[in-house]
Amino acid sequence: MSLPPSNREVVVHPDEDATATDAGERLITALAAAQAARGTASVVLTGGGIGIAMLRAVAASGRRDSVDWGAVEVFWGDERFVPAGDAERNDAQAREALLDALPLDAGRVHPMPAADAPEEAGGGDPDVAADVYAKTLSAAASRLVGDEGVPAFDVLLAGCGPEGHVLSVFPDSPAVHAGSAGVVAVRDCPKPPPTRVSLTLPAARHAREVWLVAAGAGKAEAIARAGHGASEVDVPIAGLRGTERTLWLLDAEAAAQL
Repeated sequence: MSLPPSNREVVVHPDEDATATDAGERLITALAAAQAARGTASVVLTGGGIGIAMLRAVAASGRRDSVDWGAVEVFWGDERFVPAGDAERNDAQAREALLDALPLDAGRVHPMPAADAPEEAGGGDPDVAADVYAKTLSAAASRLVGDEGVPAFDVLLAGCGPEGHVLSVFPDSPAVHAGSAGVVAVRDCPKPPPTRVSLTLPAARHAREVWLVAAGAGKAEAIARAGHGASEVDVPIAGLRGTERTLWLLDAEAAAQL
């Protein structure tokens, strides 16, 4: 199912740096507003070049301290199933770019299980890791006003691949056909590393706001296909939407074919 283009906000910036900087400033504003409304805030982080550049922009912002970081819950939309601390892990990159510099409550930071975690914590088997993270989400849902075992995240951040994958949900893959809100193991991923853990698209759609942050000419065709009504099975970013807002923050090259 695709989202009508009229229901998306699209903001185009001149280049990748401007896109990352604006996304970082918007994230600070959104988290502060969520805390003003509900006392806490929650965010689902993404990886990728521009996703991490956005976190560096938050770290460098003079407005960073307008957020009470100790009252922010941090989740990830997907993760590479590699050992803890591996440079390929989204959580390792996020910690280096931003999280290690913030006064976060460690109990509110929820990385996905690493491949070398204890067996009962999801190590060694991505299906078990997915089940463990699903339980993490279910426990958080009671605090963050969720249903179907998934919190109503305030902001879910996502990038995309040149073929239109989002999170680790690839075109016409088992994950894109998952019909329920949850967490799935992804094997034989066409982009290395091949084994990952990911939220499903229905889980991502529990977020109040979903932001696609993308840059580069390599993303333009997939973004245009999604914007012009492609199926989420063919172009998974077409199925990305929030309950209150869907925002695409793009650079000029990524938006060139819209």
